[in-house]
Amino acid sequence: MGLRARRWLVDGAVTALVAVVVGLDLWWSVPGTRAADGVSYGLLGVTLVAVALRRHAPVVVMLACLAVQAAFTLLGHRGELLNLATLVGLFTVAVQGSRRRTVVVGGAVVVGSGLLGAYAGGWSSAPVPELLWPTVSLLLGEAVRGHRELRREHADREARAAAEQELLAADRIRQERLRVARDVHDVVAHTMTAVNVQMGVAVAAFDRDPTVAREALAQARRASRDALGELRSAVALLREPADRGRGSGADASPAPTLADIARLADQVRSAGIAVTVDDRTSALPAAVAATAYRIVQEALTNVVKHSLASQVVVTVEASDAAVTIEVVDDGRGDSGAGEGFGRRGMAERAAAIGGWATSGPLPRGGFQVRARLPLGTGEGVL
Repeated sequence: MGLRARRWLVDGAVTALVAVVVGLDLWWSVPGTRAADGVSYGLLGVTLVAVALRRHAPVVVMLACLAVQAAFTLLGHRGELLNLATLVGLFTVAVQGSRRRTVVVGGAVVVGSGLLGAYAGGWSSAPVPELLWPTVSLLLGEAVRGHRELRREHADREARAAAEQELLAADRIRQERLRVARDVHDVVAHTMTAVNVQMGVAVAAFDRDPTVAREALAQARRASRDALGELRSAVALLREPADRGRGSGADASPAPTLADIARLADQVRSAGIAVTVDDRTSALPAAVAATAYRIVQEALTNVVKHSLASQVVVTVEASDAAVTIEVVDDGRGDSGAGEGFGRRGMAERAAAIGGWATSGPLPRGGFQVRARLPLGTGEGVL
C-alpha cells in the first residue's frame, strides 16, 4: 500500500471515529441540556469535513473545529467529548507545524477552551478538563513531530554517510588505477627502452661480431623476463585474495627496491652510457624503498631514451628523516621528454608517501632529477 493510500485510510478512520463519538455524545444528551437536532448534526457535518481535510490546512481545520465546539456550547449542548474534533485538529497542528506555531496556536486554543468550559459550568469552578485535554493533545503532537524529525535526521545522516563512503570508495579506485598505470608505465617504458637498445646493438653486430650480438640478445631476454615478473606481480595485486595463488605465475616476485638499482645500472651501461651509483642507504620502509626504485628507474629510462648522455650519476642517501635521490646526466639538458607521464608519475609517487620530486635541465647542461621521500611512512600504498 502506498503512502497516499495509507494517509487516506488513516484520515478516513479518524473522521469515522469523530463522527461516532461526537454523534453519540450529541444524541445522548445530558438531562436538562439541548437535545440534538438538525442544526446539531449540521454542525457535526462541518466538523467531519474539516477533520477529513486536516492535513491540507491544519490551522484552518483546528479553528473551524473550535468554532463548532463553541457553537455547541452556546446552543446548550453539554458533553465530555464534544471537543474531540478540536483535539484532533490541535494534534495535527503540532505534528505538521513548528514548535513556535504550536505554542502560539495551542495557547490560544487552551485559553478559548477554558473560557468555553467556564461558560458552560456557570463560572462556578475552574475548567480543569477543558484546560487539560488541549494541553495533552499538544504534548502528544509535539512528541510525534519530534520523533519524526529524529527519524528524518537519522535517515539524512545515513544518506550522507553512504554518499561519503561512495566518494571514498571512488577515490580509492581512482588512486589504485593511477598506481597501476604508473607501475605499468614504468615497467613497460623501461623494458622497451632496454630491449630496443639491445636489439639495436644486436642488429649492428649480427654480421660483424656474433658474440656481441648474442650477448645483446641475452640482455634483451633478461630484461623482458624481469619485466614479465614485475607485471605478473602487479596483476597478482589486482586479483581477489581467494584468486591469488591460482594459475601460472601465482607466486609473484616481490616488488623491486633500491637493492635492484645495480640491475638497472647494468642495463643502462649496456646502452653505452657510463653509470655511477652511490647508494648510502640501508634498511628502509618498504613503501619508501619501492618508491625510490621507481623514481630511479624512470630517471634512467629517460636518460637512455632522450638525453644523448654519455654518463649519469645516481646518488641515494638517507638521513634520520628522509631519503634523498639525485640522478644527474651530462646530456642535452631538455631530456626531450617534456612533461610526460614519466615525470608526472615520479612526482605523484613521491607525493603519495608525503615527499616530492622535481626534474629539469641544469644551467651548465645536463638534466637532473631530485626527490625527497620522508621516512616513517610505514607500509603506505604506492
